[in-house]
Amino acid sequence: MKTCLVLGGSGFIGSHVVELLVAEGFQVRVFSLSASSSRRLASVADRVELRQGDFRNPESLADAVRGCDYVCHLAGTGAPASSNRDVISDVETNLVSTLRLLEICVREKVRQIIFCSSGGTVYGPSDGKPIPETHPTAPISSYGITKLAIEKYLELFRALYGLDYSILRVANAYGPRLPVEGQQGVVGVFLDSLRKAEPIVVWGDGLVMRDYVYVGDVARAFRAALGQRSPFRIFNIGTGTGTSLLELIGLMQQVTGDRVNVVHKPARQVDIPVNILDPSRARQYLGYEPCTSLETGLLKTWNWLVYEAKRHQLSAHIP
Repeated sequence: MKTCLVLGGSGFIGSHVVELLVAEGFQVRVFSLSASSSRRLASVADRVELRQGDFRNPESLADAVRGCDYVCHLAGTGAPASSNRDVISDVETNLVSTLRLLEICVREKVRQIIFCSSGGTVYGPSDGKPIPETHPTAPISSYGITKLAIEKYLELFRALYGLDYSILRVANAYGPRLPVEGQQGVVGVFLDSLRKAEPIVVWGDGLVMRDYVYVGDVARAFRAALGQRSPFRIFNIGTGTGTSLLELIGLMQQVTGDRVNVVHKPARQVDIPVNILDPSRARQYLGYEPCTSLETGLLKTWNWLVYEAKRHQLSAHIP
């Protein structure tokens, strides 16, 4: 039985990766910042090993990596918009901490590390067509630059020390357990506004187009990348289909049966007009297939959000 450490395993994407790996028979260790953040792992809590610690702490990190065959790296902080406001913190928290992780992985003889990169930010502006992995990289946020720098260091550590890796450039992931606050993940923010009958805030004209991929499909991509031996190490994980913000809102109203007012605010410089990923390489070499339609995924996400809201209401009334 292979042991896999999932850094950020109690997060949105990470918790789905953990559930799938457990179902696939892996021995899974989760590295989490706090015990309370492991609530997303309730369904597999008795079948995973939870290590609590700070990703920036080398001792805690080394203890978590020790004895693991594989490492799935989904730990990180910040969002594209917020990262530009404090680039030093972004680099210190995410890039420097990851470099320490890579040194530990070499020392502990980890077989492979799977890194969750950002297909939405590392490429920068495009011509509107689905973006292949060979597209130039020109990120316009510190978040994207840091992700790209980590990708480069992964290749350096492979060349210097033989550390094997795969990089998954994930599109705009959504699904149950997604965050509904903050600046990252419009699906969660928009659906929560629908639930509360509040206006949805759109930056710009609403024609910004993104590739929305269901989190369950993303988790299957992580599983497929473990131990993969193709000629490639970088894979786009998306759908190849673009949806504008206004189209997204229309689909949300369709699946929920609710209507909402849209409030437009000035466009942000950090928002690339169009970002659609070409998943052909992952389909061919990983067997990855984005099989969940946007309508189905939004309905699953909505049902989860409504259920969670009712659960919180009930718990608030329990003395």
